[in-house]
Parts: sequence; structure tokens; C-alpha cells
Amino acid sequence: MGKPEVYISVDAEADGPIPGPYSMLSFGMSACGTFDGRAFKPADPAETTFYAELKPISDAYVPEALAVSGLDRDHLAIEGRDPGEAMSAATAWVTAVASAADASPVFVAYPLGFDWMFLYWYWTRFTDAGSPFGHSRHLDLKSMYAAKAGTPITRSTKRQMPAELLSDRPHTHNALDDAIEQAELFHNLVRWSGPPRRPSEDLAE
Repeated sequence: MGKPEVYISVDAEADGPIPGPYSMLSFGMSACGTFDGRAFKPADPAETTFYAELKPISDAYVPEALAVSGLDRDHLAIEGRDPGEAMSAATAWVTAVASAADASPVFVAYPLGFDWMFLYWYWTRFTDAGSPFGHSRHLDLKSMYAAKAGTPITRSTKRQMPAELLSDRPHTHNALDDAIEQAELFHNLVRWSGPPRRPSEDLAE
């Protein structure tokens, strides 16, 4: 059996749709559990966390995207962390979490595409070592739900999920708050066996 995995819930807030022309303004990470190939062992997602607010890397931004984050670009230009320093510190944190668990780190997000795009690009652009998750150690919670529920991706939004899967925490658009909330969704999805079977499905067997 291979090395265990430690799952790290990640959320990013940005001022536009793609990195490079636009900036990642903040990101949060939460260690949410380990899997050894036999059983998932959850961890308190609020216990081991990382959060950073970053200096913008360009003058361009989308006002609607900036409004969602609630962050102030002018303030971040002065008080935000240098992207290279922040991404190196994040790598050190991920490495320490993985080392403590003697496990390989796996990036968890909902949906994966946006958060992975920004974090991977920033690690590749601003650090020599690149992503501590490699290029493919990631898990999309939207796809995980669709597979377990037997539904199309287009019907796998949080609004369409059973209430018992969702975290009780509010979705604040603070990256750390949302990473912790997302970790609790992950916990619930791991335990969930899927929707109740319809009588017609039992008859079909």
C-alpha cells in the first residue's frame, strides 16, 4: 500500500477571472484529514490553517470580482505580502503538514478549476520549487458529489446538494473561512453513501 494522503482544503479570492492579467488577493488553507487506503481520519479544519493576503501584481481588476472579496487593493498594495514570500511560506506550511502526517498532500477545492488555477500559477511564477502538490494531486468536490449522487455536473451545485452535506458555517468570501467551510463539506461527502435509492432502482436489479 502506498503512502497515506493528507487533504488540504484551499480557497482563493481574486480580482479577476485569470492569474497574470489579474491578481490573487488572498488564499486560505485548512488541513482536513488523512486517508491511508483503508479509512479516512478527519481533522478539525479550524485547528491547522494558513492564510495570506497578497500585494496585487497588476493594475487591472474587475470591480465585480473585487467587490466579492471585500478586500481593498490600495491597502494590499501597502500591507499585502509579497507573492514570492507568501507562496514560499505556503509551501513550507504544506510541507510541514504533510511531514507531520507522513503523507502526500492533496489539494481539495470546490470547484477545483478556479482555486487550483490561481494557486498553481502563483507557485509556478513566484517560487523556484513550484507547487507542493505537484501538477495533479488535487480533488474536485463538485466532481466527487456528482459521482456519488449520480447527477450531471450541471446539477451538482451546493444549492442542489442535500442540506445534510453542507457546512453550518456561513460562506463569507474570506478565504480562510471558506476553506474551513469547504473542509466540512468534504468531511460530509466522504461519509455520505449517496442519495436514497428509488424503488424502481431496486426492482431493476
